[in-house]
Amino acid sequence: MPYIRPVSDLRNNFADISRTVHETAEPVFLTKNGYGDMVVMSIEAYERKLFESDIYFKLKEAELEAKSKDKRLSHEEVVSDLRARVEKKVEDEV
Repeated sequence: MPYIRPVSDLRNNFADISRTVHETAEPVFLTKNGYGDMVVMSIEAYERKLFESDIYFKLKEAELEAKSKDKRLSHEEVVSDLRARVEKKVEDEV
């Protein structure tokens, strides 16, 4: 269930809002005159959302690329290519 508070609580009950966002890892939605105005969340929750958003974006890019190409690689081909790249990188560093 979302946490919804009036924006005035940010000034009057900041410590309570801060505790809520850190303990629950959920955002608090702030309203102004009965309408949504802002969202407050912990930095950890914000960074997690950014990370998830980045992953979804990359998956969407991969999906679009897969639709535009006919060639498919097997698991073995992908793993073999990755191993060769890692070995080359190690050799280049030595």
